[in-house]
Amino acid sequence: MGLHRYSMLLMFWVCIASQGFLWKGVGGFAGNWGTRSTHPLPPKIVVQLLKDNGFNKVKLFEADPVALKALGHSSIEVMVGIPNDLLASLASNVNSAVAWVSQNVSTFISKNGVNIRYVAVGNEPFLKSYNGMFVRSTFPALQNIQAALIKAGLGRQVKATVPLNADVYQSDSGLPSGGDFRPDIHDQMMAIIKFLNQNGAPLTINIYPFLSLDADPNFPKEFAFFNGSAQPVVDGSKTYTNVLDANFDTLVSALEKNGFGSMPIIIGEVGWPTDGNSNANVQNAQRFNQGLFDRIVKGQGTPKRSTPPDIYVFGLLDEDAKSTEPGNFERHWGIFNYDGSLKYSLDLGSGKSLVAAKGVKYLPKQWCVMSPQASILDPNFAKSMSNACTYADCTSISPGSSCGNLDTRANASYAFNMYYQTMDQRKDACQFNNLSMITKIDPSPSQSACKFQIMIDLGKHDTKSTSLAAPTIKMNSMVMLVSSFMIIIPLSLWI
Repeated sequence: MGLHRYSMLLMFWVCIASQGFLWKGVGGFAGNWGTRSTHPLPPKIVVQLLKDNGFNKVKLFEADPVALKALGHSSIEVMVGIPNDLLASLASNVNSAVAWVSQNVSTFISKNGVNIRYVAVGNEPFLKSYNGMFVRSTFPALQNIQAALIKAGLGRQVKATVPLNADVYQSDSGLPSGGDFRPDIHDQMMAIIKFLNQNGAPLTINIYPFLSLDADPNFPKEFAFFNGSAQPVVDGSKTYTNVLDANFDTLVSALEKNGFGSMPIIIGEVGWPTDGNSNANVQNAQRFNQGLFDRIVKGQGTPKRSTPPDIYVFGLLDEDAKSTEPGNFERHWGIFNYDGSLKYSLDLGSGKSLVAAKGVKYLPKQWCVMSPQASILDPNFAKSMSNACTYADCTSISPGSSCGNLDTRANASYAFNMYYQTMDQRKDACQFNNLSMITKIDPSPSQSACKFQIMIDLGKHDTKSTSLAAPTIKMNSMVMLVSSFMIIIPLSLWI
């Protein structure tokens, strides 16, 4: 493969997503805190988890009042997000922006002592997959939010930014030096960048090496990692040994070409999932994130910018209620499990290692499994499994996942148990047409990464019967909410 062709392949696969972490030199870590979970970790425990691991910055994708209150008086700097579906109303009416800032920023700062520093206006609104839905509303919404912040006397303290996906820029040459913004949104990008610059706010961009690898079987795997052995890409006097640096410097080149070469940049999302397909596993995630944390601790920048950017790693906790439209891995991006337990070790520098959440309470140690007397030939078998996985997260039994090698009976047990746990072990939640039973013996396979979960105790222990035919549980509605998509779009062509 020629060098030019090789560089084009590995650099410009761009994607959509949501949630992450930040290390800023000696300033500490910070993280995006996603809340699409059927059994969310209590906010106070999450805040303590952040503190215990040295995180002093966090991003919320929406103004969750419970999370914001928990962050009060914690000194943790907060970026609070505005969902895309609010952009139109905020763009059309400055009073709507004033009301939003008053309710979600001013109030929490003044009454709860929340250290809000950024407002994220939308989330990757220029994705090609949105077919221009938010192109016209994003910049006016940004303007109105900034005006509202100024009106509230917060113009210096709180900055508005727009988290964008890496598909807003591209390179005709296939090398970082050829970077420029997409022609169809060039005017909008220039308006946003000029406005951010005038208000002293950063440009925020999301980059995903995992999706570059996952998108194409011919992608050189080693180039996705920071300690890989892939052939370097040479661009004039610059040499690139990983796709993150190459992608980031393509943006820097785009800014330079348009007169904003010194524009501050935040990498809003970057990370690696641990389940959902063969590339999404604990080994790859630990390798990628350890390399990422190592270089940030060292203060290592990119070939075009020696000063390291703020980097948000995606994400804090697994979220079992996120849409799986991007892929089954979408629910497994956390560096922690959903309950704040450790997935793998991470050296955070200065002799510190990642530590788990404290004070988590769980449901009783009991599981719902397939009964030994039941048969997989039972006419209700397939329907029972399908119903269970409609309302519970079964992504770990998909091919290539941590439980992907289970036999048919074990697959059924996994599905039944996930539904049973998602339903808070309620009465009748383990009745699958006489195919299931409750056991107090952990059915997780020995010497395997596959784990049969027990959920966090949320205090919901009513004895009312539940029905698979009646989707009354919280997750069913949440699964339908597509808070973020990760559609992979090739911006470079083979030569």
